[in-house]
This record gives sequence, structure tokens and C-alpha cells, in this order.
Amino acid sequence: MAGAMGVTRVAALLLASALLAAGCGGDDGAEEPASDVGESITVSSSAFEADQAIPVKYTCDGDSVSPPLAWDAVPDDAKAVALVVDDPDAPGGTYVHWIVLDIAPATTSVAEGSVPTAGVQATNSNGDASYVPPCPPSGTHHYRFTVYALDAPTGLSEGASTDDALAAIDDHAVARGRLIGTYSRD
Repeated sequence: MAGAMGVTRVAALLLASALLAAGCGGDDGAEEPASDVGESITVSSSAFEADQAIPVKYTCDGDSVSPPLAWDAVPDDAKAVALVVDDPDAPGGTYVHWIVLDIAPATTSVAEGSVPTAGVQATNSNGDASYVPPCPPSGTHHYRFTVYALDAPTGLSEGASTDDALAAIDDHAVARGRLIGTYSRD
């Protein structure tokens, strides 16, 4: 009987660990694309200020919807825009929450809970082509909302892999801009 209870506890701990990993503790350790391009694009949100807390509404503790974003100063010669939301503080390495590719270069914003017009969602660290809200397992995490100007559309399809999407952004990025928000759970 005691052995069965020990196995049950171990199974419960493994399940809890897996659930935490799904929220922000993924082990994919995605590399940030185009870290060497200039930061000339300005990214903002009407929901939170740079380097401030992301409102609960946009997290796993709220409505789990993406926040409204706006950007400007995309170079005139950009042929597409990409959006990546990630968490470099995740225990297993950078966790990708959302990738949207091939956004029309004239697009300058995305509404709350929406996908940018004509954007194609690649898979996130959960393996889904959707937004995953901030849900840190512990401590304060920094969430980077990065907009990239691309010299050509990636041509990738809906549900493209995280690795393929980030590699395509890395290959085509000519400028970027970033808004960082924080979130911690009590």
C-alpha cells in the first residue's frame, strides 16, 4: 500500500511539472531571431507601458487574450512584417508565446484578441498556431513583443514550425522594435 501511494505522489509531481512547463517552462530554448538588426521600429500598447506589468486580462489568470499592439517606423521598403512574443526568463530557455508572419507592411496595429490582418500564425512553444498568454511558473518574467520588418514575405503556411518561422525571420529581418512587459503570479 505504501509503495502505491509513493507511485501516486511521483505521478502527481510529474503531472504538475508538465503543467508548469506548458505555461512558460518549455524546454525548446528558442533562439531570438535577427538580434543584430537595428531597433528602429517603435512598438507600444494601450494596455500597458514599456517595462511595466501586463494587466491580468492578457494572462492565463485573466481572459487569455493577446493585448492590443501598435507599431510605427517600419521601413518604407519592407515587404512584410512579423510579430514574435516570447519569454526569455522561462526555466528551459526562451519560450515562444506567439508568432505571426507575413503581415502586410502597411499594417500598424493589431486589436486585442486578434491576429494582424493577413497574418499567418506559426506554432508556439506549445505546438499550437495561436497566442499563449503569460503564465510564469514562478517569479517575474519579461515578455518581449517584437515586431520585425522583413525584406520579403516568408511564404510559410499557417502552422509552420517555430524553428522554420524564427529562421525565416532571421533570414529576412531588416529592422525591429520591441515592447517589454512583465508579469508575475502570486
